[in-house]
This record gives sequence, structure tokens and C-alpha cells, in this order.
Amino acid sequence: MALSANMNVMIRAAEKAARSLLRDFGEVEQLQVSRKGPGDFVSNADHRSEDIIYTELLKARPDFGFLMEERGAVKGKTDGAARWIVDPLDGTLNFLHGIPHWCITIALEENNEITAGIVYDPVRDEMFRAEKGNGAFMRNKKLHVSGRGQLETAMIVTGSPPAQAETRDQFLAEYAAVQTRTPGVRRMGAAALDMAYVAAGRFEAFWERGLHPWDMAAGHLIVKEAQGRSTNIAGTKEPTFESNVLCSNGLVHDDLRALLAKASKNKDAA
Repeated sequence: MALSANMNVMIRAAEKAARSLLRDFGEVEQLQVSRKGPGDFVSNADHRSEDIIYTELLKARPDFGFLMEERGAVKGKTDGAARWIVDPLDGTLNFLHGIPHWCITIALEENNEITAGIVYDPVRDEMFRAEKGNGAFMRNKKLHVSGRGQLETAMIVTGSPPAQAETRDQFLAEYAAVQTRTPGVRRMGAAALDMAYVAAGRFEAFWERGLHPWDMAAGHLIVKEAQGRSTNIAGTKEPTFESNVLCSNGLVHDDLRALLAKASKNKDAA
């Protein structure tokens, strides 16, 4: 299936930014051994990546708006009808420590609906992509969520809040509950990639709180187009603008949602 013009624009922008990030990542690995550490360098790498993506997307679609991690909201000429939602470096802490698990993610929102999205892992050169109604792919390989239907056989991935976050105790209660019902819970450190891995059948489900639209927009669509399910943790709304997400193969969705709700309720009652 031929890629749409918008998808080609997104892929080109991500791949150009990736070349810059990969060069910087090589430098970060060297900076790890220094006393000063790579913190400021990584911040600059993040900004360089966003600058490249912004420039490329603006050149290709000058009327579209933006919602970006660093720039925030940039109004376009389409009066809200179309905008790019961008995280130029998801998994910054991994990047900071020289861990090769981070990504670039770009989504297209049209008339308040996510219609296209990519999650690109430059280290492995895995380009996860989806367009509404056309399925999900990793490069040219069609993606489909896994068929495991029981929590007892499901691999779950999550993200933890900062130590000072108000949701910390809630997360710890949820984590303990999920760990007792599943063979493994992983914390990988890049939400967009976690969601893409659910779409690829590598994980059965992912949940996390305290996220932003640029963390979830593309991954949400990729999971849905891979025949999975993506909601907020309550299971009532689409997650992109809800600050939390529960995405899954669909088969374990309700059981995991109920387990998380029970854990939160027990924590409050304690």
C-alpha cells in the first residue's frame, strides 16, 4: 500500500531528526564517563531534534499548527483543523544514560481526531506507523496485537511517576497488584515505544499516568489500528488528552482496568 503524502512528510522529518539524535547519542555515551555528565548536552539534543522536525513539517505543510513538547502550542492557519503533535525525544532519561531505548513520535490531528502517527526507534531503525482505517505497520510489516487473553500469561509494561508526584503511592499499589497476577511487569522508560510494542504483540498491555498528548497521540492510533484497545485508565475516553493511558490487545483490557481500580481503591481505604 502506497503511503499518503502526510505520512511521507512525517517519516522524512523523523528520519532527518534521527540522524542528529544518533550523532548526539554517540557523544552522550562518551560523556557518561565524565564528572560533569551529559545533562545539558541532552537538553540541547532534544531541542535540535525538535527544531529539525518543526522546520521540516512547517516547510511541507505551512498551514498546519503544532503541539510540541518544547514549543508548546503553535497556532496554524487552518484554525485548528490540522496540527502536528510532536515529541522529538521520548525516553530522555534513557538517552541521558546511554541506554538505547528512546524514540521520536509524531501524530497528525485533524478536526480533533488523530488520523496518522509514527513512533520511530532510530537505534533499531524500527518505524511504527498507522493511518486511520489503513492498519498499523512496522515499515512494511503489518502489525497485530497479541492473542494472549489471560493476565496470568500477559507481559505488562508501565511507566512510573517521579518520586515527588502525587500519584506515586497510587502507582506503587497498582504495580504490586499487577505483579501478583502476571508473569512480569516491565518499566522501559519510553511511553510511545511501549505503546508501539503493544501494537506489535511484544507486550499485552501498557498503563501510565502523568503523560502528555505528545507521549500518547501516535501510539494510541497505532494500537487501535493493530486491532488493540486504547483508552484512559478508567476505560471511558480516548487517552490522548486525558493525561493517562491504558492500551492493550483488548483481551486483557477489562481485567487489567478492574485490577488497577481495585488497587487504587484499596490504597485509599488503607
